[in-house]
Amino acid sequence: MSNNRHFLCIDVGNTQMVFGLYHGDELKAHWRLSSNHQLTSDELSWQLFGMFSQFEHNPKDLHGILVASVVPHLDEVLSEACVQTCALTPAFIGDKDVKTGMAIDYKNPKEVGADRIVNALAAREMFGAPAIILDCGTATTFDVVSADGRYAGGLIIPGIEVALEALSKRAAKLPEIAIAPATTLIGKDTVSSMQAGVYWSAVDGLNGIIKRLLAEKGYENATIVATGGLSAKLLPDMPKVKHLEPHLTLKGILMLAKKHFKP
Repeated sequence: MSNNRHFLCIDVGNTQMVFGLYHGDELKAHWRLSSNHQLTSDELSWQLFGMFSQFEHNPKDLHGILVASVVPHLDEVLSEACVQTCALTPAFIGDKDVKTGMAIDYKNPKEVGADRIVNALAAREMFGAPAIILDCGTATTFDVVSADGRYAGGLIIPGIEVALEALSKRAAKLPEIAIAPATTLIGKDTVSSMQAGVYWSAVDGLNGIIKRLLAEKGYENATIVATGGLSAKLLPDMPKVKHLEPHLTLKGILMLAKKHFKP
């Protein structure tokens, strides 16, 4: 029975909410909605209902809903929408009754984002420890799992797109561009110069941090795992990254959902 249960796993980030519908271990459907701070529970409920209808799944045929959120403002809105659409109240990672099973070495463990904890958990369970997780999203983060499986800490860096957006806004003559693998080192016009600068500074900066992390005692053989929307664009020039897991966060949430919601 445990392999036939349906779970809705939700990752609420600063830019997007990612929904993953699982049947057992199989990701049956996933979708993204904007993390609009003006969103009402009624609007989100209709969006959820539309997504379930699109994938021909009954929203009330769920065993549980588990959420990793870093946007507290949306937690109540999301909870009400889930009740309206799925007739279930979601559980949130960080609630006292949701046990992660991972010791956290932060001075204040509550400061660690739920998404970072589930990324570390998923990487540990899938690839063992020690592990280093690179997540390229709104922020770029590194999360480190020690050899004994503890969350050891990490690094937080302004996201690549955030930095690029700030550059365009602060410099009147620089256009808005999208991050893309650079085909040259020395640009011959404004756009190619920006693309080369942003791409290679990101790649070389991240490779440099990975080199430093691997030089730390106890992390010489750490597995490097990448996730997040921008990671795939950078990996061709990041040879130390051995695994790309686009749904790492959802997988971590699912692992906890299967433990939290008993059959």
